[in-house]
Parts: sequence; structure tokens; C-alpha cells
Amino acid sequence: MNQLDAAKSGFLVCLGVSIFILTFIYVKNTLPKESSEKSFPNVEECGFYPDELCSALFEGKSAALQIGNVCQSIHQPEMLYCIQTPCNCSAVLKNLHFITKPLSEEEKNFSLAYIITIHKELEMFVKLLRAIYVPQNVYCIHIDEKTSKDYKAAVQTIVNCFENIFITSKRESVVYAGFSRLQADINCMKDLIKFNIQWNYVINLCGQDYPIKTNKEIIQYIKSKWNGKNITPGVVQPPHIKYRTHVSYKEYVHSGTSYVYPTKNVKNNPPHNLTIYFGSAYYVLTREFVEFALTDVRAKDLLEWSRDTYSPDEHYWVTLNRLTDSPGATPNADWEGNIRAIKWKDQEGVKHNGCKGHYIRNICIYGLGDLQWIIESPHLFANKFESGKYPLVMDCLERRYRLKVLQQAEVPIEAHWRFQEKNYFNMKLNN
Repeated sequence: MNQLDAAKSGFLVCLGVSIFILTFIYVKNTLPKESSEKSFPNVEECGFYPDELCSALFEGKSAALQIGNVCQSIHQPEMLYCIQTPCNCSAVLKNLHFITKPLSEEEKNFSLAYIITIHKELEMFVKLLRAIYVPQNVYCIHIDEKTSKDYKAAVQTIVNCFENIFITSKRESVVYAGFSRLQADINCMKDLIKFNIQWNYVINLCGQDYPIKTNKEIIQYIKSKWNGKNITPGVVQPPHIKYRTHVSYKEYVHSGTSYVYPTKNVKNNPPHNLTIYFGSAYYVLTREFVEFALTDVRAKDLLEWSRDTYSPDEHYWVTLNRLTDSPGATPNADWEGNIRAIKWKDQEGVKHNGCKGHYIRNICIYGLGDLQWIIESPHLFANKFESGKYPLVMDCLERRYRLKVLQQAEVPIEAHWRFQEKNYFNMKLNN
């Protein structure tokens, strides 16, 4: 190579390096900044992770979104201790930070029952369970029969450490929108009625739910607004929903594939001339209503009639609760009841500002930009979360929720109830 060619090559290299440096400086300087906001550390450091980011995300600061997306990929959370490696029960209680005493007299004297249906994301299930767990409540876990032996064994290992948590005596192979989903809840209800804790209300959850309100706040909401009444949001079945109960549906389960499909068979009218309602599959029900649902002839006949309908859990509970003589009935309740915060795709721009994660079956899987909306919601729980996809979402919610629970406690705090010895949260917890 002659001197002229060498000089040209050197010039091109220098030019390329200069362009790269100038581009990097431009991109760095044009990232959204708010002069009134606290400066964040370089993304390599991520500050006091995750508390600084969480505080900013809960306040809706735009810069936190960009930094958070980078930092959550750098700081992937480790598998929860005692899930990856079997532990003895004392280690489970301590290392998974379960609360082991009633936190107030009011809570001690008002027991809740929970039905939790799960089929995947073991870590997410443990996060949910330890958030809602207190020793005066009772918890029935329904594990989808289709799940692996290892998954079932891992859940059983945790359940064995608690006298007030049990796996339902009968498991279903649950199909989305199928009767099996409703049957799973009923199986748990039969077990809960026989359990030795005299619970006041039952609440159903799935493994991708997480609480927004504390146990104390849930009890106070039930007492203040419902006081012996059931919460089953819903309305008379709209015309565009009647396809669900007009023809028969069947469940298909084979080789890991499951779904519900319609047949050509037209269904008979509902039994006892019942008016069919449509509403949420989520509920808060009194113990007396559960006993009624398991024994009343109308309830039994409606259950049998619902076996071949589409998503019967979205009409069964609300229809029974609209009967004027059912215990705790709310015949004129309409959509009242703040049970679950959900971002439905068809409500975008009307009831929420869009999904900042991604949609599955028209339901938002929450991303970092949804955190502020979640904590400002008046609902008791939120759905849906994927801890593997958006780990920082759950990290932030867990830490905030536990701080709130401990701040409301009226008993001395035990050390292992805290997630960490120190925290760097700088936020208001009055939501």
C-alpha cells in the first residue's frame, strides 16, 4: 500500500470514529429529561436498584421508563429462595418473608378465604401468596391437572408448611372459557366449607393477579360498602353475548392443546325460568351465599345447565346473586364493586390510557408505564402480570405493597417480614 492509500485509510477510520462519538453524544443528550426531576445514575449503575426507579415509576416520570427498561434486563431477579432449592419450613417462612401474625385486632376477627387457580409461573404464584397471606385467613389452591409433576411438587412443598393453606381435593384440567374453570372454584368451595376456620367471605384469584389494597383495606372496603352483601359486578345478558348460552359448547383437551368450540346443538331455556346475567368471573361472596350455591336446587340446576356454555363463570355467580332470596343478594347492583383492575383493549382511551406492556386476549399484561395507573386504581386487585417478562413491575409493586402493609400494622414488626434491611423508597403511600 502506498502512502496516499494509507493516508486515505487512516482518514476514513478517523472519520468513522468521529461519527460514532458524535452520534453517541447526540443520542445521550436528546433523551427526555425533566429539569425538576432528580438526576438518575448511569444505566450501568441503575442507582439503588430497584427503589429509586420504582419511586420515579410510581410518579409517572418519563425518564424512569427508559432507564427502567434497561436496568430490569441487567438486574434480572434471582429465582425465589426455597423454590429453586427445597427448604425446611422455618426457612420457607423466613426467607420468603411470610407474615406470621395477625397485624391488627380488626383483621384477627374477620377471616377471608381465598381460591387461587394456577397453572404456570411458579414464582409469580409465590409472590401473590406471600402478599395476601396472614395466619387467620384460609387458602385453597387449585393446580391445573395438566401441569407438570415438578410444578405440583413445588407448590405442595410450600403448602405443607402452613396449616391454613391446602390444595383442593379434586383437580380439573382447566380450559380457557370452559366449564372446568367454574368447576375448579366449586371444588375449592366444597373444601373451604368443611375447613375448620370460620371465614366470612371468599375471594377468587388467578396466579397472575396481585393485590393493590392490603388485607386491612379489603376488610374495611367489604364492611363499609357491602356489609353482608356479595360483590358480583354484572348486568342482564346483553344481546351480543347471548351466543355464549344459545348453543352447546364442548371442551377439547389433547396433547397440550385445549380450547372450547361451539356445536350445532341449540340449548334449552335456562332452568326455573331464570334470567341470565353477564358479568365478571371475579367475586367476593359471603359464606352463607357459598352454602346456598352448593345446596339450593336452582343453583344446582343452573350449574348443570351451564356445563356446555361458553365461559360460564361469567354468568353463574352474577345470575345467582341477582335472585332476591339468595343470601347477601344484590339484585340491582349493576357493575358496582371494585374487585379487579384490568386494562381491556376495547376500553383504551375511555377507561385507561393504553397498555404499556402488551395485550393477550385483549387484556393488558402490565408494563413499567402502567405502575402509576395501578396504584391509583380504587380496585382491590389487579390483573395481569408476568414476572418473567416485566420483572421490575413486580419488584416495584412487591416492595411498595409490603411497606404499606407494615406501616398499617398495629403489632411489633418482625425482622423477616421486611424484604430488605434498608430501603431507598421516596414516595407517598397514601393510595
